[in-house]
Amino acid sequence: MVIAMTWHKPDNVAGSSAPAIMIGLFVATGGLLFGYDTGTISGVVAMHAFREQFSTGYLDPSDKELSISPSQSAQIVAILSAGTFFGALLAAPMGDQIGRRISLIISVGIFCIGVALQTAAMQIPMLIAGRFFAGLGVGIISVLVPLYQSEMSPKWIRGTLVCTYQLAITCGLLLAAVVNIFTQSIDGPKAFRIPLAIQFVWAGILFLGLVLLPETPRYLIKRGQHQAAASSLSRLRRLDITHPALIEELAEIEANHEYELSLGSSSYKDIFLGSPHLGRRLLTGCVLQMLQQLTGCNFIFYYGTTFFKNVGISSPYVIQLISNIVNTVSTIPGMFLVESLGRRRLLMLGAAGMAVCHFLIASVGTAAHEEARAVNLVIIVFVCLFIFFFASSWGPVVWVVTSEIFPLKVRAKSMSISTASNWLLNFAIAYSVPYMTSSGPGYANLQAKIFFLWACFCVIAFAFVWGMVYETSKISLEQIDELYERVEHAWNSNNFEPSWSFQEMRDEGASASGIQPQLQLADQEEPRRRTGTSASATGSEGTMSAEDKIVAGLGDVDLSY
Repeated sequence: MVIAMTWHKPDNVAGSSAPAIMIGLFVATGGLLFGYDTGTISGVVAMHAFREQFSTGYLDPSDKELSISPSQSAQIVAILSAGTFFGALLAAPMGDQIGRRISLIISVGIFCIGVALQTAAMQIPMLIAGRFFAGLGVGIISVLVPLYQSEMSPKWIRGTLVCTYQLAITCGLLLAAVVNIFTQSIDGPKAFRIPLAIQFVWAGILFLGLVLLPETPRYLIKRGQHQAAASSLSRLRRLDITHPALIEELAEIEANHEYELSLGSSSYKDIFLGSPHLGRRLLTGCVLQMLQQLTGCNFIFYYGTTFFKNVGISSPYVIQLISNIVNTVSTIPGMFLVESLGRRRLLMLGAAGMAVCHFLIASVGTAAHEEARAVNLVIIVFVCLFIFFFASSWGPVVWVVTSEIFPLKVRAKSMSISTASNWLLNFAIAYSVPYMTSSGPGYANLQAKIFFLWACFCVIAFAFVWGMVYETSKISLEQIDELYERVEHAWNSNNFEPSWSFQEMRDEGASASGIQPQLQLADQEEPRRRTGTSASATGSEGTMSAEDKIVAGLGDVDLSY
């Protein structure tokens, strides 16, 4: 296993991280559903059998054969993103009320309904309905998978594990490209029904695995289920339930949640106006997700086959397969660099690289007055180079950042809104691109010129990361609150060092930043400080420490997992 061989657990971390790593890797397969669906439709809409089956009489200007119109293509492709937008908004109430795990199980079921409708569709309306339901399921998954991963991961490998969600998306895109190549030459509707039906396989595997997985300890603390949280954390860290390190981590999660609640409620209003700086964090998450789409990534993944065909490149399916191989392989360096190089540097490096590639593609494609092998080769090379920069930076790291920066009390709500902004832009791009790149009356016929637009947005992305994105690597989710309290500007966040724990704040009644928490423990007569890695120190005689109270409440926890 790449992660096990490459990343080594710090010596001062007790227990084993293997269970959390394996669970995080498995849950990441939720990205496979989205990636495969996205990659499948890119090839399917270009298949002769598909165009003939769903044509309403439109003739393709290039060959005068029955086909679907650019507007119909836009509707079929973009409706998935409309479903994901609403699914992302549904994820917050579902994830907070019935749990991250159960919500994921339900979302897989919704996705399967959509796949069934797509596979059986004979006309466009039924196909669109199927893609909407599949999108609804994917939207919920896209919020809850990174959320689930971040809440159960050890901090030393949290970024890498969340990156595996993007890796799964790229694997789905690659699998779809391979399946499309093998089926596109089949005569009749089987050519497109087979790749659509294969989605049941990935959904079934994820569904069965989710039945066996634990709920995240942070969600259980949020719901007041402290015994279940201890059992879940014990399973994830492979530590005895009375181990000092486990008790300390659980106490820190609990104290942080209580401190967050002491600062205000967790309504939708609070995610805009709450403290510390929740509005700034939400703006960061939303703009990052929108800029991820505006890099032009899904122009390639949604319409790559059609674009390569239109600019005169032979074997567009093969080129699309090559681009997906590059996408998958290039995600792996991002998994290494997200912890060593950091979130900020990796995002800025990726934005700069993508901007250069886009400018070169647009310049070469626009300057060429006729189809030439050299021009096509340059376009292919720089499209692949763009995919490398995207897949190793903005593809995975945006999901990492948005899964980390929000406090527990509003994490699901904030993530759902930021992810919904991703899908909103996804829908807008998927729907508008055919109108911008197609030829004929009423269409812009931009072709390669559209890459100038993507390049400009990459420049904006670079500036936004420099000014707004805080470095969150190597600190716990609970310490990110202190980061936003103490560091005024994002460009100074690389030097941040946590100076206190939420247990100390709760027990002593003050934070190192000078902000006086409203939360006080009524039954605590004497402050308690941690020593070393153990949190078992007690206060005055007759007064139990926070950890002792947790241990006392765990007497009947079932550890027979």
